[in-house]
Amino acid sequence: MNDPLDTVKLNKLKAKASYVGAAVNVFQTLIKIGFGIWGQSAALIADGIHSLSDLLSDLLVIVAVRLGSREADHEHPYGHRRFETIATVILGLSLIAIGGGISWEVMTRIANPEELPAPNSLGIAVAAISIIINEWLYHYTKRIARKTRSKLLMANAWHQRSDAISSIVVLFGIAAVMLGYPLADAIAAIVVALMVAKIGLNLIFDSVKELVDTSLPPLLVAEIRNVIMGIDGVEGIHLLRSRQMGEDALIDAHIVVDPRITVSEGHAIGDIVRDELISRFDDVMDVLVHVDPEDDEAYFEKHKPLTRNEVKALLAKYLPDFEVHIEDFRIHYLSECIEVELILPFVLSADTALMQALKKQIKVMKKRVKDINDIVLFFKQNEE
Repeated sequence: MNDPLDTVKLNKLKAKASYVGAAVNVFQTLIKIGFGIWGQSAALIADGIHSLSDLLSDLLVIVAVRLGSREADHEHPYGHRRFETIATVILGLSLIAIGGGISWEVMTRIANPEELPAPNSLGIAVAAISIIINEWLYHYTKRIARKTRSKLLMANAWHQRSDAISSIVVLFGIAAVMLGYPLADAIAAIVVALMVAKIGLNLIFDSVKELVDTSLPPLLVAEIRNVIMGIDGVEGIHLLRSRQMGEDALIDAHIVVDPRITVSEGHAIGDIVRDELISRFDDVMDVLVHVDPEDDEAYFEKHKPLTRNEVKALLAKYLPDFEVHIEDFRIHYLSECIEVELILPFVLSADTALMQALKKQIKVMKKRVKDINDIVLFFKQNEE
């Protein structure tokens, strides 16, 4: 994987694309609306309003990028990336409103055919120029959107592509009027309006999915799962959750490891999982790894396991004569029960009477404490 661009450079690229788009759309708005009025084309005027919406979206992107690029703080520990998502929702709503306004105006004119304008060939030339400009702007913005992994910028690129498509519709509409179909220009304007509204709906739908923490695409989740399972030490995954935040993704993974390894080894495996996912997937910003000795999620939801202090109290209760000899103990939470490992001085292993008495008391303890499945003795050889 190539080294990612630093955040400052990414934000400068996003802003540059938006400034270029804004300059182009100022030009297009002026010539389309101006020549639409002069050439009496409702479709060209509608397309000019579409370009105006592109200009507004460029300004929205500039503001959103500035807000979203701020570093994480105490109130926003995951950063401010969702400012871009909120901006996309606002952009979508504005497109729907613009599309509805254009449709209403044109339908009013269709109801009064005598008020329909008669466009001329000048509108065709303006529409053709707009198609070329917007297609170039689409590819330019899309290239930067991919480089910066910006969904908002990619949405803006498709908004610009829609302007090119709407100009094609306008071109055919004006040509059809000149060939003797007086309603063609008005119909073309309605088609453009519907296209604008449809883009707005898509932007809102995709953004709302992100705001409600919708998971990453199933194929990507499956690929992430396969990468985790391929890491040495990982024996299973019993929970894998993902959510998006702007162009980034957050992952929560519960991995299963060998229950007999140390806490530090389990922690090291978890760190390897985290680093591998961040390295392999550009969209993954952070990974929270929970290490489990087994798939115990369903059990511990219904049953509270014994704590270390509770086990210590039970040992004092059932093994009072041997408590002084117990140097330490370890607990394994396995198979809906626990196993206790007692660490004893090696010298006690030679005391047959003491060992028999201890084993007898252990049997009593295991019989009476249902949560304890087994108690294992370990003898420690102390170095002189």
